[in-house]
Amino acid sequence: MPLRRWIKSANNAIEGILHGAKTQRHLRYHFYSAASVLLLSYVLGITRTEFIVITLAVIIVLSAEMLNSAIEAVVDLMSPDFSEKARIAKDIAAGAVLISAFGAALLGYIILFPYLKLFFSGGLSIAKHSKEEVSLISLVLVLIVVIITKSHTGKGHPLSGGMPSGHSALAFSIWVCVSYITGSFIISLLCFLLAAGIAQSRISVKVHTPLEVIVGALLGSLLTFLLFTVFY
Repeated sequence: MPLRRWIKSANNAIEGILHGAKTQRHLRYHFYSAASVLLLSYVLGITRTEFIVITLAVIIVLSAEMLNSAIEAVVDLMSPDFSEKARIAKDIAAGAVLISAFGAALLGYIILFPYLKLFFSGGLSIAKHSKEEVSLISLVLVLIVVIITKSHTGKGHPLSGGMPSGHSALAFSIWVCVSYITGSFIISLLCFLLAAGIAQSRISVKVHTPLEVIVGALLGSLLTFLLFTVFY
């Protein structure tokens, strides 16, 4: 079925992200930096346009690092012995990462420095955001934390197995988001039951253990609740 093929393709793609995070130290650092910069941007309260620019810069750096890792793997496969041309190919790919990272750092400095200066000179204060904006950053950060955690545990596939359960983390993150956005006990309860059903299904099909599901649920709900507490 088309949906099943799409899920398999998505699983393979995210598997590539996880493999890169497991094996490439610099890619892990970029994920840490991405999460830190996004959180800092929310704390400082930059404009929506500036946040879009920051996000695009983060995406470009992560993509460049992953392409660099893929090129290195292909070069090693095609030329296991030392080759000057292989070295040049790796150096050019690494240079592309350096350019993107330098450009992202420059953009970050231009955008964030005035806010950082005001942040320290005017006193410590955290910018507040709408419920929709906090929901967006919550889902993004939950996904990043799941990827980083699975890269360290080294078990399971991104959409199938491993610690923690990504489905449970995202489902319970959405439950907290919906609860804040709607403010309705009935809708919140229904969403909780749906999230619990998703978590239970991961155990029923033996994709995850109960512990992996519980950790995923706690991760998604607590991190989202914390972000709403801080930013809303």
